[in-house]
Amino acid sequence: MANIAITGAGRGIGLELTRQHLAAGDRVFALVRDPGSLERMAADSDGKLTVHRMDVSDGESIRSGAASTGGAPIDILYNVAGVSGVAGPELESADWDAFDETVNVNVKGPMRVLQAFLPQLGRGARVINFSSQLGASTWPYGGHYAYAATKAALGRLMRSVAIDLKERGIVIGLVHPGWVQTDMGGAGADITAEQSASGIRKLAEGWMLEQSGDFYNWDGRPHAW
Repeated sequence: MANIAITGAGRGIGLELTRQHLAAGDRVFALVRDPGSLERMAADSDGKLTVHRMDVSDGESIRSGAASTGGAPIDILYNVAGVSGVAGPELESADWDAFDETVNVNVKGPMRVLQAFLPQLGRGARVINFSSQLGASTWPYGGHYAYAATKAALGRLMRSVAIDLKERGIVIGLVHPGWVQTDMGGAGADITAEQSASGIRKLAEGWMLEQSGDFYNWDGRPHAW
């Protein structure tokens, strides 16, 4: 049995990861803005699921949410929570408040979550950060400025963290979850949340220290950066 912490656990891929890890017999700390969304699942989990309030846009909420897990050692921390960014045109004009919020959630959020849980991460622990193919220099399209920029920044940030944590034996991963049928991806996306979560869970459980800082697709294939 492993101890798993998941941000954004109340919906989409985060919710599916919660379901799958519970089914595998793991202990799950679900980190969500609205704890009420998982009350029923927690009640039916025989104590294997506890729900903790955390808003990754707010530093104090992150620290409080991490503290509420009671200092339990974490084997896998999934940084899932994120936002899609600025709506509407970004070239001729931009909503800079919305842009700043995208940076706050997608870049600062995962780093602050990692910092809050760092005392609970021992040798062999894995921190899996949800990135996107839009953040790769190989992405051959324009648009999505705020979202793509934050995912590129997250990639470089976590690659630096991977170097600095290697001596402690903590593994840092970056994953493209695919184009997934969620509220963000839409009903016409390529794969289901179940498929994405299943692939990512398998990838996370086998992620080795020599792969720390690398970027992978949800199905285990290396992703060009």
